[in-house]
Amino acid sequence: MIHPTAIIAPEAKLGDGVEVGAYAIIDADVEIGDRCRILPQAQILRGCRLGQENTIGRGAILGGDPQDLSFESATSSQLILGKGNTIREHVTLHRSATAGQATIIGDANFLMVGAHIGHDSKIGDRNVLANNCLLAGHVEVGSNCFLGGGSGYHQFLRVGDYVMAQGNGSFSKDLPPFTTAALYNQIIGLNSIGLRRAGYSTEERRELKQLFTLFFRSGSNRATALESVTNQNWGAPAKKLIEFLGGASTKGVCSMKLRISKKNTAKI
Repeated sequence: MIHPTAIIAPEAKLGDGVEVGAYAIIDADVEIGDRCRILPQAQILRGCRLGQENTIGRGAILGGDPQDLSFESATSSQLILGKGNTIREHVTLHRSATAGQATIIGDANFLMVGAHIGHDSKIGDRNVLANNCLLAGHVEVGSNCFLGGGSGYHQFLRVGDYVMAQGNGSFSKDLPPFTTAALYNQIIGLNSIGLRRAGYSTEERRELKQLFTLFFRSGSNRATALESVTNQNWGAPAKKLIEFLGGASTKGVCSMKLRISKKNTAKI
């Protein structure tokens, strides 16, 4: 299962049934779980911890040094990858920029060709990052998101669960859970199709629609809107949206561009 041209440090720990392709490189201080596939010319660098049944595509590089001008390469940090992930060709995943810390990626994610996840990011489960999707350092992504091809995410950004972001979008503010986003920092709607496909009930979707209208379409001040809904009895998805909007943010939250009618436009 290991090609004779692969370069594997003697100190590396490989689980049962691991496949390593031609010219792949596996450093010391690397642990690879059972039944992983490391395809030709992939590189698994020091500090990487891979769970079971991951597939690492051709030319992908895991555990590279952070793109931080102050980073010293001797720093001991990690990249932790869960289980069942598919990492396609030429994806780059960087380890943490801080000693003893880790970039963390969960389970069953699908990262398409050329995607990048920067240092100290935290990624949940079952996300799809399309081709050339770029995440800077310290980005947090929930679970069940679809981030479109060529979209970019600024450092210290939060992306909630079930977000769908359009390809080539550019985001420097937080994307709340259950929303769709596009262009530059613009919320464009509720991810209604994704919610139905995920099995959310009619009542849960009704509550989310109610909150979405309040927070993004009514023109209300967000702090005032949060205060008005805090003590009400909401289901779990609605609570998640409220908690996200009320949580600490270093970047602020994307807003929805309200449409101006043709009648009003004529008066401007």
